[in-house]
Amino acid sequence: MTGTKLKVTVLYDLWEEEPAAAEQEEVPARKRKGQKKRKKKPEKQDREQIFEALEKLGHEPSYYVLDGRPQSLLGLAKCNADLIFNLTESYAGDDTKEMQIAAFLDLLEIPYTGAGPHATILAQDKSIAKKMFAFYGIQSPYFATSYRGHIDHAHDIKFPLIVKPTSEDGSIGIDAAAVVTSVKELIERVHYIQTEFDSPALIEEYIEGREIYAAILGSYENARALPLVELDLSKLPKGMPRIASLDVKFEKDTEAYKLTKSAIAEDLDEETVTKLSEIAIKAYRAVKLRDYGRIDMRLSSKGEVYVIEANPNPWLSSGQEFAMAAKKSGLSYTQMIGEIVDLAMARQA
Repeated sequence: MTGTKLKVTVLYDLWEEEPAAAEQEEVPARKRKGQKKRKKKPEKQDREQIFEALEKLGHEPSYYVLDGRPQSLLGLAKCNADLIFNLTESYAGDDTKEMQIAAFLDLLEIPYTGAGPHATILAQDKSIAKKMFAFYGIQSPYFATSYRGHIDHAHDIKFPLIVKPTSEDGSIGIDAAAVVTSVKELIERVHYIQTEFDSPALIEEYIEGREIYAAILGSYENARALPLVELDLSKLPKGMPRIASLDVKFEKDTEAYKLTKSAIAEDLDEETVTKLSEIAIKAYRAVKLRDYGRIDMRLSSKGEVYVIEANPNPWLSSGQEFAMAAKKSGLSYTQMIGEIVDLAMARQA
C-alpha cells in the first residue's frame, strides 16, 4: 500500500427527514461527536468504520454529505480532497441519479473509489446487465421486461417467475409475492411494480438453488475473487420462496431475517469454487466494474451457475458479505479499505 498521506473525503448522501444539515460541513468525525454516552453502544455505520480505517492507514479523512441541494454540489466541488471515498447511493433520494454523482466527480477531475458512471448504468439496470452478460457468454436466467404494455427482449420464459424492478437495489421491490406461478399472479405483480416504483418490471425465470456471492477486488484488467459467501436460505418456512427478499436482507424483526444468515461457503469443491470465481470475474468485467464489486449468483443442484446481478460499490460494513470474504482471504478490514484506496489512486498515475 502507498505510504502517501492523502486527504480522503468520505462522501455519502442523506435526504428527506434525515438530519443532513448538521453534517454538511467537511470536518473530521471525532470533532463532530459531542453526544453523551449511551447505555447501549450504537452499531457503527459503514462510513464510520471506513473513516477509522483511513485514520489507521495514516490518511486524513473527513466527511461530506450530499443532501440533494445544489449548495451541497457546489461545496463538493470545493472540497479540496486528494480522493473521494464514494458511498453515495442516490441524489435527493433518487437512486437513478447515482451514476450522475460519479459523472460529476469525473467532470471535477477528482479521483474517487468504485464504479464510474458507465459501469453504474450497465449494472444498475438489470435488463441491460443481463444483455451484457449474454454478449460475453455468461449464463443468466431467461427474462423479459414489461412497461405500460410494452414487452422488451422476451425469452421463451416459463413459470415459476420472479418479478422485480429493473433498477432498484438492496432487494427493494422483492418480497414473497415476487415469485409468481400463474398468468394472473404475473399480471398483478407487473402492475404492482409499475405502479409502486414507476419502473419497468423485470420478469425472470426463478432458479432454484444456492445463493452465492462473489466479492471482487481489483481493476478491470487485474481483478480477483475473494472467498465465496453463501446466503443460506434453507431454513425459511415451507412455502416461502428461497429468495433474498427485503425482509431476509434488512428487516431484523422478521422471521425470515432471523432464519437466514450469510457465511463463507465452506463445502464447495475446488472445481465449483473455480467455476464460480471465474464466472464472477467475467461478469465484473462485462459491466466494467472497478476497484470492488459483488456478483450475485445461483448455483443449481446440477452445478449450473446463473449470474443474477452485479453490484457496483456494495456495502462495506464490517459485518456484511464483502468484508466477510476479505477477512477470509487474509485481509483485515483496514487492509481491505487500503487496497480500495490504492486501486482508485493507481488510475491517476
